[in-house]
Amino acid sequence: MADPTGDPRTEARVRRAVARATGRDVSRAPVRRLAGHASLRSYWRVGAFGRDWPPRAADGSPLPPQARASQVVMVLPPGARPEEVTQGGPPAVDPFVDVQRFLSRVGARVPEILAFEEDDPEGGLMVLEDLGDEMLETRLLAGDPAEPLYARAIDRLAALRAAAERLGPGEARCIAFTRAFDQDLYLWELHHFREWLLEAWKGAALSPAERGRLDAQFLAIARALAAEPKGFTHRDYQSRNLMVLPGGEQAIIDFQDALLGPRQYDLVALLRDSYVELPPDLVDRMVRRYLDRLAEAGGPRLDPAAFRATFDLLTVQRKLKDAGRFVFIDRVKGNPGFLVSIPASLRYVREALGRRPDLAELQELLGRHVPELAA
Repeated sequence: MADPTGDPRTEARVRRAVARATGRDVSRAPVRRLAGHASLRSYWRVGAFGRDWPPRAADGSPLPPQARASQVVMVLPPGARPEEVTQGGPPAVDPFVDVQRFLSRVGARVPEILAFEEDDPEGGLMVLEDLGDEMLETRLLAGDPAEPLYARAIDRLAALRAAAERLGPGEARCIAFTRAFDQDLYLWELHHFREWLLEAWKGAALSPAERGRLDAQFLAIARALAAEPKGFTHRDYQSRNLMVLPGGEQAIIDFQDALLGPRQYDLVALLRDSYVELPPDLVDRMVRRYLDRLAEAGGPRLDPAAFRATFDLLTVQRKLKDAGRFVFIDRVKGNPGFLVSIPASLRYVREALGRRPDLAELQELLGRHVPELAA
């Protein structure tokens, strides 16, 4: 997962950050830039990640992250802001740091933060525990059976959601609980699809009547989703943000955009992942597993039919947004690497629309301009 492209200035900066955080001489340690997907942040490994993980001391105890052979440094651009649309002004605390602390408190496996230098005019430097390169996606590509990997991810997600919902007023102390998916945010994301995929990608020119019908359909979806009960939501709980550690434990990364959202949201991100398509029967089993594990972990026992209906509605909203976002990343950020994921996103939307007869008008309207969505 390394990018061999050199950047001597940044390499020197990350070496110094690791030396300050660990007290080790890393002047000769290898430095590699790691893949960062669509993030504005860049990630650098200083040192060599070992096969025996976690490394152990002579007495057999695990070495602390700062004593290990490698660390990862997150380099934040100056004035870094949330990468997904949120509400409000700049946060008072770095969202990654704040959400990491919260997730640690509720028992989630997340990378340990060894140091955070946020006042550098060239951008912040965060020294992190190195979790390796094995994502859930890469383990699937390597041939690991999908069901055990997803079962573990589902169990962790249900336990996390139940733990977050048990917190009383004032206990959360996390920025994620100060921002939420609301009607305006859902609606913005749907029109992101209209602007970038429907109009920019497909070249659709909606008539005034079509635009009025589309606006009404999008507003109805946004209202329905905004009315759902809300709780802690990772927002991007998917195969590229779950690290599979030696031994099978999964760690969560890329959580800085967390906010409040429906119970189905992270489940849609995982099971309707644009990078990994799962068989429908596996999706059905994982949805049922989530409901069972949520109740077992102390959460509510939810009606399966109503839960699945909202899961399908969120699939329509989320995957339309994703399809539009992938075009935006290409046209605005100059990164075409996500265009290959548009067909899967649209297939998910078409399937979900087929499960929601009440959205037949929306499917008919979109199918005129996006044949991949036609019934």
